[in-house]
Amino acid sequence: MAHARSALAPVDEVVLERDGLNTVQVRERRAAELSNAVAHESSRSIWAIVRSNVFTLFNGVLGSALVLVLLVGDPRDALFGFIVLANAAIGVVQEYRAKRTLDRLAVLHAPKARVRRGGAEVDVAVGEVLYDEVLLLRTGDQIPADAIILKAEALEIDESLLTGESDPVNKGPGDTALSGSAVVAGYGEARVHRVGAESYASGLTAEARRFSLVNSEIRNSINRIIMYIAWALIPIILLVINGQMSAHGGWGASIASGQWRTAVISAIASIVAMIPEGLVLLTSISFGMAAMTLARRNVLVQELPAVEGLARVDMVCLDKTGTLTEGRMELASTTVLGPVPGWEQVLAWSAAHPNANATAAAMGSLYTAQPAGDAAEVVPFSSARKYSAVTFAADLLAPSSEAGTWVLGAPDVVLAAEGAHEARSPAVQAALAASHEAAGHGLRAVVLAHRPASSEPAESLGDGGFALDGLTPVALLSFREKVRPDAGATLAYFRDQGVSLKIISGDNPRTVAAVARDVGFEFDGDGYDARNLPDDPAALAEVLGRESVLGRVTPEQKKAIVLALQSRGHVVAMTGDGVNDALALKHADIGIAMGSGAAATKAVSRLVLLDGQFSHLPSVVAEGRRVIANVERVANLFLTKTSYAIIISIVIGLLMWQYPFLPRQLSVVSSMTIGIPAFFLALLPNARRYQPGFLRRALMFSIPAGVILSACIMSVYWFARTYPDPLLTQEQTITSAQTATTMTVLLVALWVLGALARPFDIWRSLLVGAIVAGLVLIMAVPFSRNFFALDIPSGTLLAATMGVTIAGCLAIELLYRFLKRRGAVSERE
Repeated sequence: MAHARSALAPVDEVVLERDGLNTVQVRERRAAELSNAVAHESSRSIWAIVRSNVFTLFNGVLGSALVLVLLVGDPRDALFGFIVLANAAIGVVQEYRAKRTLDRLAVLHAPKARVRRGGAEVDVAVGEVLYDEVLLLRTGDQIPADAIILKAEALEIDESLLTGESDPVNKGPGDTALSGSAVVAGYGEARVHRVGAESYASGLTAEARRFSLVNSEIRNSINRIIMYIAWALIPIILLVINGQMSAHGGWGASIASGQWRTAVISAIASIVAMIPEGLVLLTSISFGMAAMTLARRNVLVQELPAVEGLARVDMVCLDKTGTLTEGRMELASTTVLGPVPGWEQVLAWSAAHPNANATAAAMGSLYTAQPAGDAAEVVPFSSARKYSAVTFAADLLAPSSEAGTWVLGAPDVVLAAEGAHEARSPAVQAALAASHEAAGHGLRAVVLAHRPASSEPAESLGDGGFALDGLTPVALLSFREKVRPDAGATLAYFRDQGVSLKIISGDNPRTVAAVARDVGFEFDGDGYDARNLPDDPAALAEVLGRESVLGRVTPEQKKAIVLALQSRGHVVAMTGDGVNDALALKHADIGIAMGSGAAATKAVSRLVLLDGQFSHLPSVVAEGRRVIANVERVANLFLTKTSYAIIISIVIGLLMWQYPFLPRQLSVVSSMTIGIPAFFLALLPNARRYQPGFLRRALMFSIPAGVILSACIMSVYWFARTYPDPLLTQEQTITSAQTATTMTVLLVALWVLGALARPFDIWRSLLVGAIVAGLVLIMAVPFSRNFFALDIPSGTLLAATMGVTIAGCLAIELLYRFLKRRGAVSERE
């Protein structure tokens, strides 16, 4: 890239700063590949999706087993190979569909950068920013590439996403602005000097929109189970192979007679049974399908484990502006307190300023007459200061105006320097009283105050701080925010679901309280003033235990509130749209950004409500709960099979008996009682709130259930071996014993499925009914019976099989009811 830069034609620095890049320079830099584009995709590549679904440890084991079966056994015993291929194909297709959805959304909602080209302001995609580009920086912008500041007016940049330091950094000409940082106050211009892979932006943008599979309890638990099984496979396989060879006359005799082929097939059957290959696949598919479902509702899931986080959320912190309200302000009224010539022009200037916030911009509907020239000095508005200030020469305003400083901001902040109530002037008292009354009606009050030049402190607008002494209130302006019509119903949903709410805002507490009441939020008092919040985290958590509506909250306090709630064991979701919410969104368990929010805010969020509709949140939470509750439920099915497969493999290996199943028979068991129903169960509604302890709860059910199934299988198999039918040949006796054990495991496993599917509704009843009908058809149709080597036992073996099966179903029922009382398993809500 350095060689490409050296080949560029020299530029006129003055012209470049004034007009930006011209058409020829843009074309030249694109040809030299000096753009901010980075060679990464917004989601996993197709090869990565194929690799993760095909080239897995278990697929390697099963693939090797498949090859062995095709080489030495009956091709019908290779049926599990089709299941492996189908599972992999389903995983690839589902993740590819999710990838396409996320890629499309990432392109449609990619952040933009504002640049100057050919003397005009142009919005371009972040990837199209070029070397030497002149960036135009405004409050809320995320800096797309490393740049050198050219001009700055009270420019403050938050570099916390890069350095971890939360305090904004003042920037002036010559300073460096790193990509990935955010403008929190002021405005300026900067010249790009590092693009693409050389800058911070590539890493931050890629991570913000990556189809990632980061740590989560569900995934960690499943990976732990897989690791344990992988280590156990080697000794168990050796034990089973030795047992099978011994069961067929020993190693020498088996090899000489060719019975080693049957021994290998039996060993493969045990391996196939032990591997819960569908559990990992089903988890990935569930996460991917949840992301697709939410995408159709205009919710972009930037990290898939956010789905699990959604299920665990029990505390939602709501930023009032842009969440409960539409984020648009309108001027409700203006009260003139002490007119000073030129005040209307000052308001017009503030409304038209390129860095105007929503409140200031709303004044432009009434005040349009601009001053005759530029301001001498400016202190831009910031959420931390709660005010802005500007100084005009007298001849720029009304003819009879005088020079001085104008301050626009929150009355209780701007007029705080006037001392105690008794020392305040009548005008100040009237302004504060009117502000208090407006706040009580849910209005945001802003005061315009003036200080004549003769009363200016020595350094009123310096970098060291701005003095608020000597200000006289001129006008009080009241603004109203439009409450979202769906906010009330959304809050009611959270209350019904047992999710606690905190409404936090930088506005006056009474204003926040009034809006909260408008949307049906029940609480005591008139809101808590966050300026009284303690710094100690433990004390802060105590206050938050009592207070639910807080005003005058600074960006740093929003972060502290999130951390304090997390310290009390809460799983916290935070919503926001402004750059002042970025810190809190970053530290929350689930950061939810509004689609209309600042680029920096969306970059650090796990979820983005693309159309800014607060009413999507209930469906977002419900989707997360559905997915995780269902994944936990079907995990019990898979792990139960793994448990009994491991137990019978060890027992059979030690007893040196022939394995009681053929691979094709286990394929029927796996597909009919686990694979097919698990896929449909994972798609059904489920509103149960997720609780930590997934692995403990899963093992508390699956291991005892596996023991019960193992006992049933071994009891039937022992009876069949001990009391064979004298009319049957040895081969028929083995087939009859294998059929009896297959029938036992099918029926008891079907009872496990029925227990975990409760409570029954029409869809669950149809699912279980369809499985039962499928099993009846397999046993009733001669072709399928012959294909799966099933020969229905008769006489005492059939009676023993049914007796053991009934006992096994009763034991499963007692286990389920016992664990349900203890809360280890729960029915769908």
